[in-house]
Amino acid sequence: MVEKATNATITIVFDNNAYDSELKTGWGFSCLVSLEEKEILFDTGSDSPGLISNMEKLKIDPKKIDIVVLSHIHGDHAGGLFGLLEIAHSIVVCAPQSFPESFKDRIRVYGAKLVNVSEQMQIFDSVYTTGELGTWIKEQSLVVKTDKGVVVITGCAHPGIVNIVEWAKEFTKDDVYLILGGFHLGDASNDEIKSVVASFRSLGVAKVAPCHCTGDRAIKTFKTEYKDNFIEAGVGKKIVV
Repeated sequence: MVEKATNATITIVFDNNAYDSELKTGWGFSCLVSLEEKEILFDTGSDSPGLISNMEKLKIDPKKIDIVVLSHIHGDHAGGLFGLLEIAHSIVVCAPQSFPESFKDRIRVYGAKLVNVSEQMQIFDSVYTTGELGTWIKEQSLVVKTDKGVVVITGCAHPGIVNIVEWAKEFTKDDVYLILGGFHLGDASNDEIKSVVASFRSLGVAKVAPCHCTGDRAIKTFKTEYKDNFIEAGVGKKIVV
């Protein structure tokens, strides 16, 4: 059973799209999900110097992060982890079961607690991971139940962004308020992009905040189609739900 709804503030800490000119951009993605009593860092970008620098400018204390959720093994999402662990040793790291054992062992060396994820599981009240989805590249996404509806946060959406949204909607039995993150449409055809937009509409997705690997053409299409319900996303963007 899905727990009670909550409110959330999402801050994009690392992205290749600029939003706040004072922050560093880089290929990758990371965002902080701030709940009433918990801080969740979803992905860690491609490098720790950029991640930590942006955190400092955003006044985010790494030691106050309760858990890091890594979407998948690619360096642009997990590359900043170990620099973060040098500062905050006691963070819990929630990683897909399919991660290499060498990567997991390195997490433990820092003293962090590792949680292996294969199936859907609850992280905190109203916060869930989809568990490992996909076959070729296994990836987990974050699902947050809010007062306005479900928020889905994706890293690269390798299992298919529509598949992820369908999973979240079926699991929560609730409306999807916002999809944020990389949609993996950079190499998609215009027809494929339009098909994804149409699927979002049919699934009742209210708002979109595409970034990272979504691709400029897809971002432009979402902006045109969603109009006022399109949220410009980039490093430093803060979204209050």
